[in-house]
Amino acid sequence: MEAKPELRSLALQCLVEPDPAAKVAAVAAMAEAWAGGALALDAASALSAPDAQIPGRPARPELVAPRLVGRRSMATVEGRAMLVHALAHIEFNAVNLALDAMWRFPAMPEQFYTDWLRVAKEEAYHFSLLSTHLLTLGCAYGDYSAHGSLWEMVEKTTGDVMARMALVPRTLEARGLDAIPPLRAKLAQAGDEAAAAILDIILRDEIGHVEIGNRWYWHLCGLRGIDPITTYDQLVVKYKATVRGPFNMEARRKAGFSEEELRALPDQ
Repeated sequence: MEAKPELRSLALQCLVEPDPAAKVAAVAAMAEAWAGGALALDAASALSAPDAQIPGRPARPELVAPRLVGRRSMATVEGRAMLVHALAHIEFNAVNLALDAMWRFPAMPEQFYTDWLRVAKEEAYHFSLLSTHLLTLGCAYGDYSAHGSLWEMVEKTTGDVMARMALVPRTLEARGLDAIPPLRAKLAQAGDEAAAAILDIILRDEIGHVEIGNRWYWHLCGLRGIDPITTYDQLVVKYKATVRGPFNMEARRKAGFSEEELRALPDQ
């Protein structure tokens, strides 16, 4: 009998794929194959790949410093397009970070890989929604510059799965829980109800993604016998992460943050 393809190896193949449409299709196919029992999981093996190939991304958009990413008024079509483009870029990066978690960190329970496969699939769906909407605004993904801040933290945490869980899903992605409602309001006020509806889907799903990060962070702290709250504060300092308000407390509660953690957030 022919051996089944292996999940984490496929995740790595998806990660290094540079074409966004091909990456989205490959993630969907991988998720379908896993759900149908057509894939095996080798959680023990430490995989490797050339750093130069990670992550696979297209030649455009041009990556620039965050301060150099252009901003325009929501009163113009171009302004709305630039915002939607920025959101699409975030979702594209989020696909890559979920795939990176799957292949990079061995010796985790099967549920860890299943959880991050779900995240990759949903982030790919979000990217598809936003990139399709960009076409209705007269442009395409890659037409505007973007920044790589999210991926920079992914690179910093390649050596420690606990730091990755702490600082990517439950810090940077949790910031999305805070940022989406006001962005949705701006788009709706500008008359772009289609974009606003997409953000409703993204917020719903991102709560689940942050919950996954929270759950695995607490799990890893428990295995290491360390306090999650004090350890988190130490990781924020060590990796120079930023935690700033205003905070969406309701969404953060749904995503699994404890009341003690919420009380410890900096003043808004």
